[in-house]
Amino acid sequence: MISIIIPTYNNLSYLKLAISSIKKNSTYDNEIILHVNEGSDGTLVYVNENNYKFSYSKVNNGICIGCNQAASLSKYDLILYGHDDMYFCPNWDKILIDEVKRLNTKLFYLSGTMINGDPKLNGHLNFYAGETINTFDEAKLLDNYDKLDCYDFQGSTWAPHLIHKEVWDSVGGFSEEYTPGTGSDPDLNMKLWNLGVRIFKGMNKSRVYHFGSVVTRQKEKKFLTTTDTGSKGSKIFLKKWGISIAFFKKYYLRSDTKFFDILNDPKKDIHYFLDLIKVKITYIYNLILFKK
Repeated sequence: MISIIIPTYNNLSYLKLAISSIKKNSTYDNEIILHVNEGSDGTLVYVNENNYKFSYSKVNNGICIGCNQAASLSKYDLILYGHDDMYFCPNWDKILIDEVKRLNTKLFYLSGTMINGDPKLNGHLNFYAGETINTFDEAKLLDNYDKLDCYDFQGSTWAPHLIHKEVWDSVGGFSEEYTPGTGSDPDLNMKLWNLGVRIFKGMNKSRVYHFGSVVTRQKEKKFLTTTDTGSKGSKIFLKKWGISIAFFKKYYLRSDTKFFDILNDPKKDIHYFLDLIKVKITYIYNLILFKK
């Protein structure tokens, strides 16, 4: 069974839907562990009244600190990190656990496949069953989620992701210098790569519906940071590892390509070195401009 880690920040209506979908659509009796950031919208009362296992911070400590604190409470060998604005589709957990049994190793990083509910976003799967919780059509999603065309893929969608607890503990979970969270997922992948993990696999049939990063868009502005490329997180990653997130995804994880096998070290051809030179120029530029 799985310990499901979900950080949440004053997003009670979405959190209730996420928990409801886990209870309704899981094959196994998994453990749900929440990290409540602030909880002033009634979340703290809700988790106490329903006896959920949780960690807590009076202020918004973000994803990294929240997940690390919640994961420390886990009792199962498998840890899954999910968002509070996700709806977990039927049998999502069985597909992941069956794959873990087949692999017969602790050195893996598996992720589910996100179905994007925001028509402005692109991903592995795009299907509109409502952009917000107020327009969410659960029946429409359940009638169609398993009919959407995709494949197992290399790399990850970052969340939901599944790793073994011993591996999580070995790398120290999320690196908290990325607080509130942008850049922490690829950083975790890099730490896993350095540990020897070479199985980075997105599981096609393990699916979640995602409401377009509702929490990220609404809450990250409180940290005075931005998301995606050009973000504070991407600069931290570049300075820490000497390569960019995009370079890591392209040459190491082979992200978004069809899954073929266990990954090997990057093929160092002319394209690799040309891109590496570009990355190193950016690296030096950032060292000069951003010394902190």
